[in-house]
Amino acid sequence: MNKAGIKAGIVGATGYTGQELLRLLVKHPQVTLQAVTSRGEAGKPVASLFPNLRGSIELNFVAPNPELLKTCDVVFFATPNGTAMTMVPQLLEAGVKVVDLSADFRIKDAALWSKWYGMEHACPALIEEAVYGLPEMNRELVKNARVLANPGCYPTAVQLGFLPLLKNNLIDTTRLIADCKSGVSGAGRKADIGFLLCETSESMKAYGINGHRHLPEITQGLNTASAAPVNLTFMPHLTPMIRGIQASLYATLLDSSSDDLQGLFEDFYRDEPFVDVLEAGMSPDTRSVRGTNNLQLAVCRPQDGDTVVVLAAEDNLVKGAAGQAVQNMNIMFGLNETSGLEIVAALP
Repeated sequence: MNKAGIKAGIVGATGYTGQELLRLLVKHPQVTLQAVTSRGEAGKPVASLFPNLRGSIELNFVAPNPELLKTCDVVFFATPNGTAMTMVPQLLEAGVKVVDLSADFRIKDAALWSKWYGMEHACPALIEEAVYGLPEMNRELVKNARVLANPGCYPTAVQLGFLPLLKNNLIDTTRLIADCKSGVSGAGRKADIGFLLCETSESMKAYGINGHRHLPEITQGLNTASAAPVNLTFMPHLTPMIRGIQASLYATLLDSSSDDLQGLFEDFYRDEPFVDVLEAGMSPDTRSVRGTNNLQLAVCRPQDGDTVVVLAAEDNLVKGAAGQAVQNMNIMFGLNETSGLEIVAALP
């Protein structure tokens, strides 16, 4: 099972994003898993917790051990917010690259980060160095990153949906709306009454209605792409499905005569391996991207008015988390960007 190439470690491998990282990395042709950590499961075979990996991995879980992690070329953090920032400095000193799937390094303003995440940042000096890993925006920066802030699931869909419109100065940036729906796995793998089957099935609700902590991450990215300040109304919803995000994005066109938005989106993402702009009249659905690193987009102007609607669908655990992390790793190590990610969604 040993493979030449990149030695990788995963910290916090028992959550949903950690499980997805395992699924993707065990079959990655250029990666060998060196360490898979879990305090609660230390000593147990990884495949005993995740039987879908039987025959693909022979490692046991280990407690987080900095010395073991320092033997890796790259370490992925699939941990709760506030964990990675306590370990990253010593890994960087050892020459290890870091891909953080939590929010520890996404927001460039340490005070703003503390406001939304309720704790002081342990290594604010590294925030500026950290590269925000949305490849479609920052590919050249990702290539040389030592610490990579992997984007959140909602921020990935919202930013990629609005990006072509902002880059071409086509919309009123003071009136953006993101109406987003997520599967329950977005809340993480934990025992919580609010996320039990009987609580979520056959029901849908908005949450974070007075402000969701992905908002500053999204607006930071949109402002980077926009010539004018962005004002975004972001409303997330919990839907009765396991995985997937569907985002309906609304903006007002500055010039209602803009008539080739379809061509604009197709040209903008023509060379992007994981962004699929659907044909005019189609609408993306979450099942078509389930388990893949693909994000599907559609753009339309209802009733040919001055409102443009962008529809986006992604798997929140793949393009919204683990798949994008692997995509970023591929870029950081000069590999083919699609390596280990050429997956077709399973239907139905």
